[in-house]
Amino acid sequence: MSGHVVVIGAGTMGHGIAQVTAMAGYDVALVDTSADLARRGIERITANLDEGVRRGKLDEAQREATLARIRPFTSVAEAAPDAFLAVEAVPERLDLKTAVFAELEHHAAPDTIFASNTSSLSITTLQRATARPEQVVGMHFFNPVHINRLLELVRGRDTSQETMDAAVAFAGRIGKDAIVVNDSPGFATSRLGVLLGLEAIRMVEGGVASPADIDKAMELGYRHPMGPLRLTDLVGLDVRLDIARYLHTELKSDAYRPPALLEQMVAEGRLGKKSGRGFYDWSGS
Repeated sequence: MSGHVVVIGAGTMGHGIAQVTAMAGYDVALVDTSADLARRGIERITANLDEGVRRGKLDEAQREATLARIRPFTSVAEAAPDAFLAVEAVPERLDLKTAVFAELEHHAAPDTIFASNTSSLSITTLQRATARPEQVVGMHFFNPVHINRLLELVRGRDTSQETMDAAVAFAGRIGKDAIVVNDSPGFATSRLGVLLGLEAIRMVEGGVASPADIDKAMELGYRHPMGPLRLTDLVGLDVRLDIARYLHTELKSDAYRPPALLEQMVAEGRLGKKSGRGFYDWSGS
């Protein structure tokens, strides 16, 4: 797999995808809608690398080499030519993701693989935005990308075996443990993880226990590395709400109906870590 990788979206997921890809030795074009957003993405990567150096996970030479491989862009047209892989990491809205794929269709090389970082949207539907559906695959990374080893690879209806093989090989090259699932609402991870998170929110809503105690129950009793409410704060309550609405519609199950508390918190701007407050207070972090 020669050439460079394009990552579209420099936010929570995109900057992490760019970081692990560059750390694996690939040149990365990191694209966002403005130079300021792309710069912020690189600043977050720099902060992650600095923390890695502080903890002894990498040295200064590795830090500098990683940063040297990442270039910011504000245009897919400039970033995409000659890339062997383009990964979109824009917000979890079908219209935004299909628009990115449609733009890539005009500017990427004929053999470029298109990957979506969606955590729940249909890969088969996204394939319809391109003339190369066999080269479209889901690559669902997990936050924080530079720490979490899981990569959920999703096969759409038309995804070729060659594309799946390339995706599995790429996952290994960037140090991820891949699972392969067929396209279905929520795939494997979101379908299970969102269900647990929504029930935890209903427990808070019903006064069963505090967020901290609900999380501790799952961390200590079931050995989850992070409780469902803290994870919801990390992912973003708005993101969780969008996914819940989508799964509720697609699966027609009340288990995925968004709790009123989740709707209320999003309306109030309590989105979790990125807003400074969710189920926990993140203002000092």
